[in-house]
Amino acid sequence: MKLKKIALLTFLSAVVLTTGVFADSPLTSTKFSDAYMDEPIVMTADKAKGVLNNELMAYLASEYNPVDVKMAVINRIGWKISGRTNAKLFMEYLKTNHGYKNETRFYKKGRADELLSMAYLKAMDNYFEVDDAIRYAERALKKNKSKSRTFMLVAGLIKAQKAMDGNWCEVYQITNRVRVNQMLMNDMRTKAVGIIYKYMDIYGDECEKSK
Repeated sequence: MKLKKIALLTFLSAVVLTTGVFADSPLTSTKFSDAYMDEPIVMTADKAKGVLNNELMAYLASEYNPVDVKMAVINRIGWKISGRTNAKLFMEYLKTNHGYKNETRFYKKGRADELLSMAYLKAMDNYFEVDDAIRYAERALKKNKSKSRTFMLVAGLIKAQKAMDGNWCEVYQITNRVRVNQMLMNDMRTKAVGIIYKYMDIYGDECEKSK
């Protein structure tokens, strides 16, 4: 599996250098922040050149800001094929400003929205290795009491990224299960949800092939 990912990284790097075409995957191809460009903080993220600054981290860390806009901020910060270190920056901010002694303590005591932010940052920092991001996403889901569709969709994108290693029908099913769940609170903009499914539904063809 490790050799497979190294080979994939090498191939994608070559594609980017020679054609300018970027990776095509659940985390890299669902730019749902386009639906939030009327939010000043998302505009700030758009101008941040891929690096979290103090204003953005303060927004993510505040319990009073809506979680869907927080996820749009992270989505707008984006990814880079060679990787980013925004999760580490956010962890240092939380340790300094929210009193978490270390990452282990944060994992145990962090709020659901903080944990989801960390999960998404980790996934966008390195979308080739999302196991730790999934661990944080699962913890966030466990702590989330509102049954938020935003939580489920972001966690679903991270899990779908992992499923790219194997069953592409499951890539589709992971987020489709969120779509059909009528018990969830609809706390993400309809346009943003549509952007996600416009891409994710491509994988539905793989389910037809497996019948």
